Amino acid sequence: MPYEVTGLRLDLGDRPVLRDVTFSVSPGERVVLLGVNGCGKTTLLKALDGLLIPGAGSVRYGGVPLEPGRLDEPAFRRRFRGEVALLFQNVDAMLFNPSVADEIAFGPRQLGLPDVEARVARWADAFDVGRLLDRPPFELSGGEKKRVALAALMAIDPRVLLLDEPTASLDPAWAARLVDLLGRLQGVTVIASTHNLSVVEELGARAILLAPGRAGTLYDGPAQALVRSGPLLVASGLAHLHPHRHGRAEHAHFHVHDAE
Repeated sequence: MPYEVTGLRLDLGDRPVLRDVTFSVSPGERVVLLGVNGCGKTTLLKALDGLLIPGAGSVRYGGVPLEPGRLDEPAFRRRFRGEVALLFQNVDAMLFNPSVADEIAFGPRQLGLPDVEARVARWADAFDVGRLLDRPPFELSGGEKKRVALAALMAIDPRVLLLDEPTASLDPAWAARLVDLLGRLQGVTVIASTHNLSVVEELGARAILLAPGRAGTLYDGPAQALVRSGPLLVASGLAHLHPHRHGRAEHAHFHVHDAE
């Protein structure tokens, strides 16, 4: 089992972000982390990547606790970093090489993987950035940067993809292509965060719903059922009841917040 999260508590400074979060993720599963901005999606993904250490509870990867002692062990660190890839919400924090080609090659070179040039060519083509290989990443548009960052992650052949708002900054056509690509991956565990309800069912069959200031998870189950549950979406802040009055009659319907 890739992940077991038990009683997770995480604070950012003096601000409590996650409380008593418990769930597990099986190999090859595709899970969507859903919730409004500030609910802890990014914090949780960073904990799954070993970048944030819980104040209480535990995060286990393949049965191994992600804690400083284990992450400092060279053999485990190398295996973990070779298997788990995190896409930051702000991809500018990931791009620091002098060219797009160097950016895609960076991970394979660090891990000593074979066929680096072939990996660069394959994933540059998959994300349609081949014409940009000689360009500095900082010159690119937001959508181009996102595609370069995704190509760089895929170049290490990860077993787990942690994706923070993966469709943000992508135009609709490229968002659809990314969803299709993720759906074709075989044996790769994908945990993707979003607050965009229109892509939830395409990103994963299972959804975990978080809400600011609430302990645990509001929901953990089929994505299809969640996006059709008005009360849960209202409770999480992803939707609200919008009242209408027609003469003396008044009714309300759910209004969804799904813009990125």
